[in-house]
Amino acid sequence: MALKVKKVLVSQPAPAIERSPYYDIAEKYRLQLDFRPFIRVEGLDAKEFRQQRLNIQDYTAVVFTAKTAIDHFFALCEEFRVAMPETMKYFCISEAVALYLQKYIVYRKRKVFFSTTGKMAGLSAALAKHNKEKFIVPVSDVHTEDLTAVLDDKNIDYTKAIMYRTVSNDITEEEILTYDMLVFFSPSGIISLFKNVPHFKQEERAIGCFGASTAKAVRDAGLRLDCEAPLPGVPSMTAALENFIKENHKAK
Repeated sequence: MALKVKKVLVSQPAPAIERSPYYDIAEKYRLQLDFRPFIRVEGLDAKEFRQQRLNIQDYTAVVFTAKTAIDHFFALCEEFRVAMPETMKYFCISEAVALYLQKYIVYRKRKVFFSTTGKMAGLSAALAKHNKEKFIVPVSDVHTEDLTAVLDDKNIDYTKAIMYRTVSNDITEEEILTYDMLVFFSPSGIISLFKNVPHFKQEERAIGCFGASTAKAVRDAGLRLDCEAPLPGVPSMTAALENFIKENHKAK
């Protein structure tokens, strides 16, 4: 690649810690590294949720696949003045998501199950054991069907409830085109790029991404993927970015 990368836009919030590998890379290679999320998550309000004709009180169990889902579920409960009964059962995709429930419920007194693998399949046994419950699954307006494949497999009575949505942040075309490299973390980021710059042409600009679904979205959009993680030996986006920048700065 002819273009020497000096200015990188990372489509995520800035790291919360001072000693992030991103800052080390910026210092080492004298990069301008900016953090701007291309997307944000918004909760549905009570009026919008009512259009789905669902009543949270009709369900005896809930499946949480992310902390975001927990926040928006309990925000709607509060808006509808619904108190969760002690009998409610919570099925979470990971222990971290399960522990996050402590923000809203008395954890030790509740029936909480979590997957030890971080995947829905890890909940199979618990779901099979409680297959007589009526499940609600809070989801985003953009979600994958593999989320509910395990529920279908176990013949679970469930309803998907859209409780939040992914919205594009406004970033001007002029801003985006000042960068030599763009780094993405979700397919929604690619959608947002084309929403902000409908006739985006990559040219010599480098594109990096994290995750297989994001990589697919990059290629499906007809863009060239220059830097990808995770790959064997490259577990993180920062590792992939450093490898790419090192080679890029070597090239004449």
